[in-house]
Amino acid sequence: MDEKANHLKAAIAAGVGVLTGLWGWLGWLVVLWVALMALDYITGSAAACRKGDWASWRAREGIWHKAGMVTVVIVAAGADLLISLVLANLPVLALPVRYPGLVGPVVLVWYIVTELGSVTENAVMMGAPVPAWLTRLLAAGKAAMDKAGDALTVEEEER
Repeated sequence: MDEKANHLKAAIAAGVGVLTGLWGWLGWLVVLWVALMALDYITGSAAACRKGDWASWRAREGIWHKAGMVTVVIVAAGADLLISLVLANLPVLALPVRYPGLVGPVVLVWYIVTELGSVTENAVMMGAPVPAWLTRLLAAGKAAMDKAGDALTVEEEER
């Protein structure tokens, strides 16, 4: 059993290392987001069980919700790839700086803050006391990410 556990640990460490090597800090955002999605699903199921309200159809809805989130992150990464390809290959649109990506990280951080809030709500439903300042901090973080995302498009609309 210990040998299987060591192989699993090595595989996880290798996967995280590959992500970090390929994506740098963005890989850690992805790892954090995936871990929080799993924690949200587990704590949401636990909270529903505690209330005696767990249902398989609701659990499936949660999985579909998470699949939709994965789709949005893939779209954001595709948008970053498209922007970087256009900037690299159309000299008319050249920027004086390198474009490493903006849409994907903003979407990922928005989802991470959202998942943190959801896990906190689940903890409350499970009976854990949660400091009010933590809830306010997460709400402020989500609002800041919304403002950052809106700034990407509002400035264009004003021109």
